[in-house]
Amino acid sequence: MAIPVETFRLIPGRQGTLQARIQQMVAEGILSGRFRPGEKLPSSRGLAQHLGVSRITVTLAYTELLANDYLTARGRSGYYVSENAPEPPDFGPLAPRKDRVDWEAAFAQTFSAGPALGMDKPQDWARFRYPFIYGQADPKLFDHANWRLCATQALGAKDFWALTQDQFDQDDPELVSFIARHTLPRRGIQAGPEEILITLGAQNALWLAAQVLASRGRKVAIENPCYPALRQILRQCGADVKAVDVDNEGLPPEALPEDAQVIFTTPSHQCPTSATMPMARRTDLLARAAELNALIVEDDYEFEMSFLKAPSPALKSLDEDGRVIYVGSFSKSLFPGLRLGYLVGSAPFIREARALRASMLRHPPGHIQRTAAYYLSLGHYDAQIRRMGRALGERRRVMEKAIAAHGLEIAGKGAHGGSSIWMQAPENVDTKALAKILRARDVLIEPGAPFFDGAEVPGRYYRLGYSSIPSERIEAGIALIAAALAPGKLSG
Repeated sequence: MAIPVETFRLIPGRQGTLQARIQQMVAEGILSGRFRPGEKLPSSRGLAQHLGVSRITVTLAYTELLANDYLTARGRSGYYVSENAPEPPDFGPLAPRKDRVDWEAAFAQTFSAGPALGMDKPQDWARFRYPFIYGQADPKLFDHANWRLCATQALGAKDFWALTQDQFDQDDPELVSFIARHTLPRRGIQAGPEEILITLGAQNALWLAAQVLASRGRKVAIENPCYPALRQILRQCGADVKAVDVDNEGLPPEALPEDAQVIFTTPSHQCPTSATMPMARRTDLLARAAELNALIVEDDYEFEMSFLKAPSPALKSLDEDGRVIYVGSFSKSLFPGLRLGYLVGSAPFIREARALRASMLRHPPGHIQRTAAYYLSLGHYDAQIRRMGRALGERRRVMEKAIAAHGLEIAGKGAHGGSSIWMQAPENVDTKALAKILRARDVLIEPGAPFFDGAEVPGRYYRLGYSSIPSERIEAGIALIAAALAPGKLSG
């Protein structure tokens, strides 16, 4: 690696000759650890031009550093930091820096309160033998080879504009076209390009919808329990949030508050219970929203995971009034780090969401959009979904069998598939404490309390994901959970 010539500058006021100052500048870079063994220094001509000194001055400085083993010369290639150069001293941790800013007074608004978006998932979750966590991908199920080929194709000369151009507020037309012609019709949805907006995952889509529809004290109904980050987003934007308890069929329309202006719901796979809203309730929910003159934001984050049977039509497909905003995502079906999703809604809503997105991030990276467009249009995505469906179906069968064998209690598992099962522990069990004990035994679970709203939340629920654990480890992991929950055994 070459050290950029811009890294070097002569500090005014330093004592010594120009040669000595250049020597000191290079030596300090090596001793501080900024310049590392094997890195190439600028040519003597290039550094001299950059510093405004004679070339012989730089050459003499390099020669002295060469003699002291700070540098080494490689034939006609130039000068490099020597492998035998003095190592940077270890000064230990830096002393705390004094910060004289009163940050509590400086913040116009704070965002760190509330549950962490990571839901206490360790970054090194893959090292655990039994990771029953949700939302992480099994790399063995992903088609790396074809994704790499699509990424290479997107980097070709024909598509170079997708990588280099600032599209301002526009999206890749190839990706939008595929979503309109293939993805949405599977859910019974018809939409034109002006009704589709690409987002940085479902999280970004929910944030955009909240900002456009639910800020400044708007009356908003959400499910209880629900995705914790949604509740956090809504409260950060100033919405007046009312949590409505769900049942085994999802959100009950009759329980919606009379003043609700916006309704956020997950009808296909209720988060986190996985309940699927039946058709009759979907039509009732639309009728109730029309009665309230309320808008609905439908988060269909996991519809591709319907491997048990065909998914129900999306709420958006039944909407004849244009009051449903649909949120979709490729992050669950491809890989979570992709951060690619979309919003579907009436053109006036998409126009405002597009303008807001443009003011924040312009558009998701063009290369990622074009790579995804190729991956989808060439059939790799459908093959990926079928492969994942078979694997998740097998893991679910193993999971249900193990749960039954060890006497654990399911609270909700979804009728169409998904990638998790909502569980409940015996009364008076705190699953946060349970999770801590299990982590020490190489088992990861998700406590359910963060999903609930209110001052007093139930502590007995927990979620078991199976997208990130192979089938052959599931039974042993479930056995460890059952052992920890056995009477008198819930202790460290």
